[in-house]
Amino acid sequence: MATVAACRALIMFLVSIAFSINGVWSKSFIINNNCEYTVWPGILSGAGSAVLDSTGFELAPGQSQTLSAPSGWSGRLWGRTLCSTDGTGKFTCVTGDCGSGRQDCAGSGAAPPATLAEFTLDGSGGMDFFDVSLVDGYNLPMLVAPQGASPGAGNCAPTGCLVDLNGACPADLRVTAASASPASGGGVGGAGVACKSACEAFGSAQYCCSGEYGSPSTCKPSSYSQFFKNACPRAYSYAYDDATSTFTCAGGDTSYVITFCPNTNSVKSSSPGLPLINNTMTYFGANQISAAAGAARPQQPLLGVLLGVVLLAFTRALY
Repeated sequence: MATVAACRALIMFLVSIAFSINGVWSKSFIINNNCEYTVWPGILSGAGSAVLDSTGFELAPGQSQTLSAPSGWSGRLWGRTLCSTDGTGKFTCVTGDCGSGRQDCAGSGAAPPATLAEFTLDGSGGMDFFDVSLVDGYNLPMLVAPQGASPGAGNCAPTGCLVDLNGACPADLRVTAASASPASGGGVGGAGVACKSACEAFGSAQYCCSGEYGSPSTCKPSSYSQFFKNACPRAYSYAYDDATSTFTCAGGDTSYVITFCPNTNSVKSSSPGLPLINNTMTYFGANQISAAAGAARPQQPLLGVLLGVVLLAFTRALY
């Protein structure tokens, strides 16, 4: 009898561990590189949020990596391009560099311009909040697609900027690289590699939504922010572009698939004009979004599997 009681106590202990782990690490970011060049994702946790398993790594074309996220995590993810290591071992990137001198960003954010995916998990009302922001400029196409969310929960839909804007970027916002290493997958000298925000390019309060322009009533879209908005209607184009740019999903086990260059025809090259864009969003059909989301699904943690095996064995022993 004592043996049975001890077994039951152990089962309850293991169950409590399993539920604890599932509650703490309940979400995942599945990061896919669909570009024809290498991308080095960077991750920055917000103040008070735990650091994820990695803060930066290399993702070759076609590769994918999954990161677990704790409940309540907030932060941002982005892609760095045209990266290389010099003779002293210092790692730098032409776009999105985080200044750490290494592949991991170690608590540093992206140097603008960079396309950003921003998240607050399990926020107000238990909802996840997410967006793709071009407020700090743009460096590559990105799609964020929720996976496994409750049907009809919030404004739970894919968002992002699916087109390559570097070739069409206005001349006074365009960032070019005089030369690019073939090893880093870059284009040719003089081609656009990123597109600045008007705030970064000109530094005025009007474009930065600061000073007397520091409120939604005084800071309005500019012709420059409209360039981004017309191309990517669901992405943030300036600081107060909330109404059409923030998305929410019910909290729980939702995963978020982040895909760089979601359009399979996307290449980092100069383009004479913008791709065809409809009045809402240049999204794929549902089957293509599902395929992108399913390209890499989070695997059940090994510890969870082991706990399940142990619980099953003890349960059988009891009965």
